[in-house]
Amino acid sequence: MTRRFAVAAVLLAEDVVFDYIITTPGYPRRVEGRQAVAELYRPYGDMIVLDRCHDLAVHHDPNTGVVVLEYASQGRVVATGASYANRYISVLTIADRKVTRWR
Repeated sequence: MTRRFAVAAVLLAEDVVFDYIITTPGYPRRVEGRQAVAELYRPYGDMIVLDRCHDLAVHHDPNTGVVVLEYASQGRVVATGASYANRYISVLTIADRKVTRWR
């Protein structure tokens, strides 16, 4: 596990669930558990190098614990050197100061 992910992983509940609504062939639709998420992202840096993440907007409903994140990233594909850019919307559920679900 990379150090950056290790720091972020402490924000995840042990039994966190990641649901991927849009995915690519061979990528799971659902991952359960902090360790399984760490394993999924372990080879990430071998495929894509992110140069920056930006344009973060956070929308939080403290009554439900739901947080909506809007953000973008830029980088490059390791195998080809091609530019990579993507925009995201993630819906997180927070309980006891930990992410319990990420969609």
